[in-house]
Amino acid sequence: MHAFPKNSSSAVSIVPRCDEAGTIRLPPIGEHRIVVHASSATWSVCMETGARHLRRAGDIDLVPAGETGGFVAEAICRSLEVRLPPNVLQRAADENGHVGRRASLHMRHVMRNERIVYLAQALEQERQAGGPAGAFYAEAVGLAIAAQLMDQVRMQAVNRVGLSERRLRRLVDFIEAHIDRTLTIATLAREAGASGSHLRQSFKLATGITLHRYVMQRRVERARLLLVETGMSASEAALSTGFSHQSHMARWMRRELGSTPRELRTNPSLGGR
Repeated sequence: MHAFPKNSSSAVSIVPRCDEAGTIRLPPIGEHRIVVHASSATWSVCMETGARHLRRAGDIDLVPAGETGGFVAEAICRSLEVRLPPNVLQRAADENGHVGRRASLHMRHVMRNERIVYLAQALEQERQAGGPAGAFYAEAVGLAIAAQLMDQVRMQAVNRVGLSERRLRRLVDFIEAHIDRTLTIATLAREAGASGSHLRQSFKLATGITLHRYVMQRRVERARLLLVETGMSASEAALSTGFSHQSHMARWMRRELGSTPRELRTNPSLGGR
């Protein structure tokens, strides 16, 4: 791994990573880490919460300065790690009208923000070119990334009352227990104690993905296990995991895992195992 620029920790920098399958530890450092995943699809387990995630290209993990991050990856994992000094985040906060307020971030997993992905890729292209634009370019990109992060922090603060950690845990448990059933937004909203529109927005802010995609990911993972570990037929697996029909399951497996049910049964490792 080679950082750019090659100067002190007070500068915005980027580190391309290629980690082998297994435990990936991110020890505490003085900068905020914005880890943009570049692998097509990698199943992983968060070391902080024990939750299992499918990390896809463009998914973002956020590790605040001074905190330990990491996960256990089930396959080779490629990513771009942007290192953002706290003073750059503070400057972005000040320039956005939050003068005098201490800018801070919280740990986030599988977050989505297309602008941050684009900016990280631009910084990596500059690194590959040998850094002709210099540290000023890296700082400008870093400020743009920081501004995006502050916008997400602001949105989280506005919606925090909508879905507490307790309600989120109850909702996730409900989805797991009823994955074989039709889960409408009205049903999930009643379980979470929120309106449908508020639940959609609050869930995405809390998890980084839409509620619909989360439910479909859980259906895909449960179906994958049934196909690989029990030998259940594709039609039975689809019925047991709430898909409307077998082809519906196959489309979502292709989208999330890059493999069809038949390919998974022939080669179980394709699904992330």
